[in-house]
Amino acid sequence: MAKEEREPLKVKLARALDDNLHTRQWHNIVDYVIVSMILLSTLEIFLSTFTLSKPWQTVLRWIDYVTLAFFTVEVSLRIWVAPVINPKFAGFMGRIRYCFTFYGFIDWISTYPFFLQWFVPLPYYALKALRTARVIRLFRISRYMKSFRLLTGAIGEKRHELVISMQFLLIITLILSLMLFSFEHEAQPEVYDNGFVSVLWAFAQYIGDPGEFADTPPVTFWGRAIACVVGLLGIAIVAVPAGIIGAGFTEAIENDKHDETVAADAHKLRNSFERKLDRPTGYQVVRPFRTVADLMARHGITEANLTEAVNHGPGFRLINLASTIPAEQHSPDIIAVEHFPQNRPYGCMIDRGSNVTVISPSSLIDAGTGNFTFFLALIGGFNYISREIGEREPYRSFYQYNREDDVEHLKEYNDDLRRLMDRDRAWGVTILVSSGALEPVYDTQIHVNIGGKKGEKRMAGEDLFVKDEQTYTQFFNELSEAMSEKFGILTDHQKCYAMTSPKHFVRKIGFRPDANNVVIRIEWEKLLWNGQRMKIAQTLADTMSRIFAGRPLPDVPSLKEKRIGYDGYDI
Repeated sequence: MAKEEREPLKVKLARALDDNLHTRQWHNIVDYVIVSMILLSTLEIFLSTFTLSKPWQTVLRWIDYVTLAFFTVEVSLRIWVAPVINPKFAGFMGRIRYCFTFYGFIDWISTYPFFLQWFVPLPYYALKALRTARVIRLFRISRYMKSFRLLTGAIGEKRHELVISMQFLLIITLILSLMLFSFEHEAQPEVYDNGFVSVLWAFAQYIGDPGEFADTPPVTFWGRAIACVVGLLGIAIVAVPAGIIGAGFTEAIENDKHDETVAADAHKLRNSFERKLDRPTGYQVVRPFRTVADLMARHGITEANLTEAVNHGPGFRLINLASTIPAEQHSPDIIAVEHFPQNRPYGCMIDRGSNVTVISPSSLIDAGTGNFTFFLALIGGFNYISREIGEREPYRSFYQYNREDDVEHLKEYNDDLRRLMDRDRAWGVTILVSSGALEPVYDTQIHVNIGGKKGEKRMAGEDLFVKDEQTYTQFFNELSEAMSEKFGILTDHQKCYAMTSPKHFVRKIGFRPDANNVVIRIEWEKLLWNGQRMKIAQTLADTMSRIFAGRPLPDVPSLKEKRIGYDGYDI
């Protein structure tokens, strides 16, 4: 329960610490308070440069203490909620990565080092450097300034052009400098005694020679001619980058307008996944998909804009529903959008403190699987782990693999799964699909496997995934009976699939010796298309809860709430 209460708090703090001053929400108060404190701190730094009376010095000192305390709390909270803003910052190393992003670095470097003076004796110059570094806090206002973001974006977009232009000007300047030396050395040998002097003179002209350290003008005709060319280059060295940045700034403004359009379309897309009432169960659930044609018609957006909105995400992907329909039905392509929860670099993990974990290693590639397994775990109060993120072509499986290091984010996934299964009487239930476009249609619709050969009838064994034969036998029998009576669905035990591969994740991870694992393949028609799909999930959850967890189904208030997407589901 502690985690379930802590997660929503983290989400609320992440929203309160966002960088958007233009949204209509109370969290903007927090943003404006932060901006005000930054300005107050900057004013204090400025006033501290004057000679003031002791009372005013005391006031400024207290302002320094208060702002330091405020920023310490704020920066610490930003680091804590960083994984909510972006899952790549999850864990200790993820937060370290956040601290070395542009704004993350400015946050902590302008706050934490000032505590050193209270614990470590520092020399005067170190203290002076620390106090001077406080002005870095002013950079933090830039995260709220659209103009600053546009300028940095323009420079970033045009960085290659800037580098090329500066390289060209540098080479031309070096050539002209050496030519200048060859003409001026004979006329002024005591001045132009080596090539460095002529190079120094040329570059000094670009910055106006403020220190007059290159006050050695050429006296020959050709030297003066070269000096004129250098003067023109002095104009070009400012004008060319300025023109490039100006063009980039124009592009950045256009891109910003485009991004606003994409963000608006993404907002429409997100609202399209408002929870709907599932009448057989009475639950408010997120629909497993919305077809592209339906979304285009409802929102009046083009296919290209919808694709960009999906990529804008996070939590959306395009799927082809034709892969879920048996080949003999000759289904045309049905392109749709799927919405999924995300709180880990690989996808989603929820620890509900249960001894039962629902595992979905193929949600990324198998349409509808993630939606079904998410609600299966939610209904039963089980732990949940799902692979939702990664490359779909070439596809690297989390279900079977050679080496953990060969697949991106597989190690984090396995570490989380190993922790969820490290409990007494642990049961892992992996959900997969069957009878899609690349498979035959079987005479049974639910296929239960525990790691044996195809057709093997054993219910437990040292070489199998199940050690508790009595509990598994009871589960299989009750599940078969319930599915047959309620839905006319037939269940088999290791009839259609073999599961003896040494690459299987259960054999690779190495769970504790008393852990049990069951793999259940459900016909795609029942898992995705059937109007009773949530009732099927409820029946499966009820059987798992009674047999594996030893309790009835829990009451889940969030299943009665009408919200948008997966918000509020203790993610």
